[in-house]
Amino acid sequence: MNKLDNALLNILIKDSRTSFADIARQLNISRAHARTRVQALVESGVIEKFTAVVNPEKLGKGISTFVDLTVAPHAIEAVAERLSTTMEVVSLYIMSDLKSLHIHTLTDSYETFDAFVRQHIFNHPEILTVDCKALMTRVKHRRGGARL
Repeated sequence: MNKLDNALLNILIKDSRTSFADIARQLNISRAHARTRVQALVESGVIEKFTAVVNPEKLGKGISTFVDLTVAPHAIEAVAERLSTTMEVVSLYIMSDLKSLHIHTLTDSYETFDAFVRQHIFNHPEILTVDCKALMTRVKHRRGGARL
């Protein structure tokens, strides 16, 4: 990775549909060089995939909630796998203490979130504690990765 690759990645993070010609113009390089650098970043695994960022509120998913669970360590992977298959969970992380899950959910209403919690979190004895917070205001959001 060099300065050119970092600049190229920042362009693609802003808009992954930017053409090689536009990348070349912005970076003052040839279109062929822009294409070669993007292909190299894909082949090396730096760029995993190109995707669309969807606005959940436009889809009626305006309730953004963060749930932190403490889980019996022997069950952490099974609980994570089970929860990851639900439509409400958009991000799920096993944390470094190997007994905590950090979960981000999106739902259309608090009633839908309540139904999710009752079905998938409550009455599961391997889940030991629950801490839940709803998003009030998004100040900064990472789209596509960290700025380089």
